[in-house]
Formats: sequence, structure tokens, C-alpha cells
Amino acid sequence: MTKRPSAFAVDRRGFIRVAGATAAGWIALGATSDRIRIVASLTALPLDDELTRRSMIDSATSRLGSLIVGLRQRGWVEGVNFRLELRSSFGAPDRLKAAVQELLELKPDVILTGSTVETAAVLAATKTVPIVFATANDPVGNGFVDSLAHPGGNVTGFTNSTAEMGGKWLQLIREALPDLARVGVLFNPASTPRAGRFFLDSIEQQGAESGVSVLPAPVNAPADIDEAVRRFSEPPKAAMIALVDSFLIVNRQAVVAAAVKYRVPTIYPFHYFMDAGGLMSYGPTLEVRSADYVDLILRGTKAGDLPVQSPRKYELLINRTVARSLGLTIPFTLLARADEIRE
Repeated sequence: MTKRPSAFAVDRRGFIRVAGATAAGWIALGATSDRIRIVASLTALPLDDELTRRSMIDSATSRLGSLIVGLRQRGWVEGVNFRLELRSSFGAPDRLKAAVQELLELKPDVILTGSTVETAAVLAATKTVPIVFATANDPVGNGFVDSLAHPGGNVTGFTNSTAEMGGKWLQLIREALPDLARVGVLFNPASTPRAGRFFLDSIEQQGAESGVSVLPAPVNAPADIDEAVRRFSEPPKAAMIALVDSFLIVNRQAVVAAAVKYRVPTIYPFHYFMDAGGLMSYGPTLEVRSADYVDLILRGTKAGDLPVQSPRKYELLINRTVARSLGLTIPFTLLARADEIRE
């Protein structure tokens, strides 16, 4: 059994005090000293979410935290030669345009977007400011880039899943529940790639091959989550798959709570859901990679010249305590492949 390491944090005020005492300290690291650069970030997560709180910004276990730590390693010190400007749409479509406009008025040197929805909104507003998407499942299909190898334009970034991941999620939840008869697929059509079809095709194909009925469970608002999950609490034996979806991440506490409440085994795409008490997750390992591209862009590289990168490693997490509470005995063959087992 492995355990997730505790959050790595650096005393920011102490670091800035030392770095600010001598300009040579950070010039030697390679960062330019001509002006303060502005790194903007747009997310759907509330600003008091544990993944975006300023008190957690130095944590290497969160996306923004890994960006700050990664930039620091490359000579960029917040408050000394760059500043981070974070804005949120709070998951509300009607607030997204205003958040984008507010960021653009800051004249940022680069904008880091948190999901497909945010990337589309920023691209609709600017074709000149460099954009790095931290996650996008279908950047070519969404028209963000010309190709993965040669993005072109003012945008590049990282994918976090392929369409075939849908079938993999179904395979894994079936191993945990060999008598599975049907599976619900939870997603918000407005914030999931291709309104859900990006993953549904491979889930349905895998379901047809294994004799499992696949039932889409679209939700459009947080209030819909409870009922969507409840439908799969009754016979025949059912489980759920939560798709890659910024809406579900924002509302991950409600999703996991409903799965626990109705005793519906669910597999999730990111460890964020495990941190909220989920049963299983399978998705890309968090890597400090956005810092690489933000650093290069701050030094003058064009975003469109940087190839879109795909995940290099995926990880399977299983919470055995949650499994026992659901009356499940996870097969040893599945536990043996887990990258992390939580108790």
C-alpha cells in the first residue's frame, strides 16, 4: 500500500525576502529582470476551493500549486519578477465572459486555462495573447489547434485523456463488480467534450462486448446530481462512471456524497474525487508540465510552436475502506495493479 505524500509547501514570504535581497539571485536562475510578467489563470473552481485557495497555492499536489513551484524552479518568483492573477467563472456560464474580459484587461503575458470550456471562451476573445490549456481532451476536434504536433495560432497545452479511456473505466469498474448489469454515465453536456460523446462511444462499445447496459445520466445543474445517482441504486446491479467534466470537478463533493448516500459504486477520472471520499479513480498522474510551457512563453517562445503533449502516466487509486462500506471485496488482481490503495 502506498500513501500520497503530504503537500509540499515553501515559506513564500521567506523565499521572496531572500530572492528580493539580491537581484543577482534570480537573474542567475535565468529569468529576465526587465519587468513584472503577468501569468493569468482562468478556472471554473470557486476561489475558496481547496485546489485554488491562496493558502494552498504552494502545494505541489494541486495544478496551480505545481505551476508556482515549477516556475520557481525555473527562476520565476511570484512578487519579484512575475505575478499570478487568478479569476473564476464559478462554474456559471453567464460569468465566464466577464471573467475572460477582466483577465484580458490586465494585459497578461500568458493565460493558463483550466478546462475545455475556459479555453474556448478565451480563444473567442483573443487570437494574440498566448494560451496554455492545462487540460483539454479533444483540442483538434474543438478547433483549438491545427494539430497536436503543430498547434499554430496562439494556443498549446496538454491533453488529459483519450476517447478510449471510457472503455477503460468500464473495464475497471466491472472488475470491482463482476455481476455488473448496467452502468450510468454521469456528465454535464455543456462542459463535457462533444457533449459526452467523446467518451460515450468507447463506453458503449465496451458495454456491448461485455453485456453491460450503458445509460447516459446527463445533469445540467448541481440540483440534478442527487436524482441522477439515485436512479442507479436499485436493481439490477449498477455502477456509475463520472466523465472528465469541469462541472463535476466543481461539484465533486456533491457527486461523491450522492454515490455514498445511495451506495452506488463509482469510478472517477481524477484523484480529486478520491480526496472527497470516492471509491476508485483512473486518470493521468499530476505532472509539473504547465510550468515548462509558461516558462518558455515568458522567455519569448510562441505558443503555437510548442506541441500539445499527452499524459505520460496514468494511475489507478482504490479506497478499500469505501469499498467495504459498499459491501465490495475488491479482487486481489485489481488491487495488485493499483498505484495507491487508501484505507
